Amino acid sequence: MRNLYIFPLLLAFSLGLSTLVSAQDASEEVVEISTVEALLALVKEGKTKEQAANTQREDAFTANKNKQASILAAEKRELARQEKIADKLETEYKKNEDILRVKEEAYKKELGSLVELFGHLQSSAGEAAVQFSGSLTGAQYGQDRVAFLNSLTGKMSETTELPTIREIEGLWYELQREMIASGEVVSFTTKVIDVDGETSECEVTRVGLFNAVCDGKYLEYASSKGQYAFLPRQPAGRFTKTAKNVGKAEAGEQVGFGVDPTGPTGGSLLANLIQTPSLMERAQQGREVGYAIIAVGLVAVIFSFWKLYSLYITGTAVRKQTTNKAADPSNPLGRVLKVGQDNFNKDIDTLELKLAEAIMAERPAIDQGIGFIKIISVIAPLAGLLGTVTGMIVTFQMITLYGTGDPKLMAGGISQALVTTVLGLLVAIPTSLLHSFTQSSARGIISILEEQSTGILAERAETK
Repeated sequence: MRNLYIFPLLLAFSLGLSTLVSAQDASEEVVEISTVEALLALVKEGKTKEQAANTQREDAFTANKNKQASILAAEKRELARQEKIADKLETEYKKNEDILRVKEEAYKKELGSLVELFGHLQSSAGEAAVQFSGSLTGAQYGQDRVAFLNSLTGKMSETTELPTIREIEGLWYELQREMIASGEVVSFTTKVIDVDGETSECEVTRVGLFNAVCDGKYLEYASSKGQYAFLPRQPAGRFTKTAKNVGKAEAGEQVGFGVDPTGPTGGSLLANLIQTPSLMERAQQGREVGYAIIAVGLVAVIFSFWKLYSLYITGTAVRKQTTNKAADPSNPLGRVLKVGQDNFNKDIDTLELKLAEAIMAERPAIDQGIGFIKIISVIAPLAGLLGTVTGMIVTFQMITLYGTGDPKLMAGGISQALVTTVLGLLVAIPTSLLHSFTQSSARGIISILEEQSTGILAERAETK
């Protein structure tokens, strides 16, 4: 019975050992185990190899431990040496600090009232450097003056070296030159950066410290590059026109020019003018409804002028016919007179009906298209109201999605609402006036026809 328990244990052990042997060296042949004695011998051999490996690792660890101990001892000796040096340096530092304190007191005593003077010089140089770095005169006078002022400010802030008389005079010279430049209108040739980033030579006219123009266009000063650059977008034409005038003016000539006094590099007024949308951009804010109103309005206006022109030609021919006894069938009155002449010998009632029929036949051609103009004058403000409602719907959708924190999100809908209303009124007002003109012209022609037909009837009655 005991052998029955030992055999499964030996079998499991042999399987694990065979796996271990195969993992240690795949190139070695697998030892075939057939008896329990062979298994025990193999176990003993593996134990011997493991003990040899452990012994080797222990020897290496012991050798390394001895080496680490020697290194630690050397580091401790070095630490002690550095601590002595640190103590020596600390003592020397305290000694030098006392000497420096005495020297500084003597230095301040020698300076006396110059301390206040140098303080003002330092603040003036710092403020001038900041101002000159963004001044319009930077492209004309260069950036060397900014570097000089920064160097002077740094020298006076360290309190280790006094500024020279030449440096103080240099500060005075730069301030004086900037003050003179603020009241000058000068022209000079320099490099200007185009909108696409390319650099080219240009004749620049600088008006004080306010604005600079070139080829009738406003410039800005790019302080990072030390050059002028064309504005990405120019203001309205009436301002660029004055820029052209000042660029072409002769010495001593007085011309009008739009100056922005709010900033030396293009202030808030010029920025607002640039951001102001043009007429085309305002029309585009109306979107689809605005486009429809503009299209219908253009058609109505063009048709109205064509109708007025045709009525003018017809009216001229009718008025000319009133002075001519011979009936000309090329105009409405001539055709009516021709009917009167053809039926003049008939009774008055028949003649009256014939003339009325002739006038009624001429009326549609004369009144044709006037109703269309009237319809457009009525529909245009209604279309504007439609755009207003649509824009307000868009605005409330933006408020629902994003809240009221950013007004720019609501600006699109509000612009659409207002622009479409304006476009509707701009179409309705002229079309209403044109409808009135065309209608009055048509009525004038028909009145002449009725007047002449009444004259024919009166002449027929007198003849009878």
